[in-house]
Amino acid sequence: MITGEIKGKIDGIWETFWTGGLTNPLSVVEQVTYLLFIKLLDDNQLRKESNAVRLGATLKDLLFKQGNYIDKDLKIEVPYNDLRWSVFKDFEAAEMFDNIKDNVFPFIKGINNGKDTAFTRYMKDAIFMIPTPRVLVKVVDGLSDASLDLNNKDIMGDVYEYLLAKIASSGTNGQFRTPRHIIKMMVDLMKPTLNDQVCDPAMGSAGFLVESARYVSEKYQDELLRKDNLEKYTTTMFSGFDTDQTMLRIGAMNMMLHGVDNPNIKYQDSLSDENLIKDQYDLILANPPFKGSLDYEAVSKDLLAITKTKKTELLFLPLFIRMLKVGGRCASIVPDGVLFGSSNAHKSIRKEIVENHNLEAIISMPSGVFKPYAGVSTAIMIFTKTGTGGTKNVWFYDMEADGLSLDDKRQPIKDNDLSDIIERFNTRMDTELERERTEQSFLVPKEEIKNNYYDLSINKYKEIIYEKIEYDAPSVIIERIDNIDKDIEKLKKELKTLLNLDL
Repeated sequence: MITGEIKGKIDGIWETFWTGGLTNPLSVVEQVTYLLFIKLLDDNQLRKESNAVRLGATLKDLLFKQGNYIDKDLKIEVPYNDLRWSVFKDFEAAEMFDNIKDNVFPFIKGINNGKDTAFTRYMKDAIFMIPTPRVLVKVVDGLSDASLDLNNKDIMGDVYEYLLAKIASSGTNGQFRTPRHIIKMMVDLMKPTLNDQVCDPAMGSAGFLVESARYVSEKYQDELLRKDNLEKYTTTMFSGFDTDQTMLRIGAMNMMLHGVDNPNIKYQDSLSDENLIKDQYDLILANPPFKGSLDYEAVSKDLLAITKTKKTELLFLPLFIRMLKVGGRCASIVPDGVLFGSSNAHKSIRKEIVENHNLEAIISMPSGVFKPYAGVSTAIMIFTKTGTGGTKNVWFYDMEADGLSLDDKRQPIKDNDLSDIIERFNTRMDTELERERTEQSFLVPKEEIKNNYYDLSINKYKEIIYEKIEYDAPSVIIERIDNIDKDIEKLKKELKTLLNLDL
């Protein structure tokens, strides 16, 4: 976790952008992303050069070479040294601005021939938007501050996460940032392993992939010392798709700052018929767009065969089923309407999951979880793809608190159900069978769900105990009021006597 001091410095950088005229939160994060990447390139080479001097070795295939960088198409010829953060950070404001805009930025946009990463693949259409030399200097100085220690991957990753948390605007397709502690809980519930292929088909800033990578790196630290395991971890283990080039760059940078240099992140409309992925992933974690509506012609036909609808929140569920291997698991956030909607499309996808796969859990979340971004009521659906059924009892949990207030301020509070959810989920078949429907969590047999038209809303099954309140008879209440009136009159007379007033 980053300290208050570091948060203060990042807040200062953010404020510099806003006062300088760049007020779109996504654009601010994108510009910081470019600068972090430029700094990261130079820091990596400085580290290699330092090691080479210490070991008396000769370095080959350096990114920043001796001599000049030449781009004939853009008519650029500039010393490689001027492209390095450690050098240009000491330039005068106007010189630094022109150098980054005219030399450094074109250099990093064309860099993927020399350093192929998920991030560099999406740099071609990047735009330098920092408005003035003054703003640039203040931001570069802020990111160069030694107290930020951006050479520390853990701190750098946390700094980036903190920046992402500042994106307070919803996307055009109903996207909004999933709170980090909810992502962590979902990953802890699913327990990814080194053997899993993990995917988020609507990745956004790659929060689920980052947290999955963090979980694996902590749980399998010794195994990652093996070259083959590390190679898989940094390349093919994590896959993410999105239709927004900006989010692809931000997500790829987020992964890179958390130690996954080249994940399988690419531009793709996951719901379209161009997505042919089938039976490929062991684990899907997602918070897909809720408010989208697509034309039937644009949707993959095999998804429509399961549930004929234009609603993206329904279409993503058959997509998850198709993309998972048999035995693969999914944990996805869904809007409450998916759980109880009465349309044929709603019923058909719920029936598909309950009857043909193994629906394991529905975790109902309070509507304030996504504030201030949105007030929508949501739940977490967890299931395993089997193709042959397997649902016996579905575990329901009514989350009442997530450790933060449920208003727009989202301040820390003591009440927090997240650890209880994880503990009870892991032992649900042993400890939850005897739980009453009046409690916060319980199991519901498949047959009961089937008889309720596959309704998966917790309120359909939870029992509420109403306490009977006995009221006094009206005559008793009237008598009590009369007695109170008498006491008032008595007190008024006593007060007038004390004040020598005429009675």
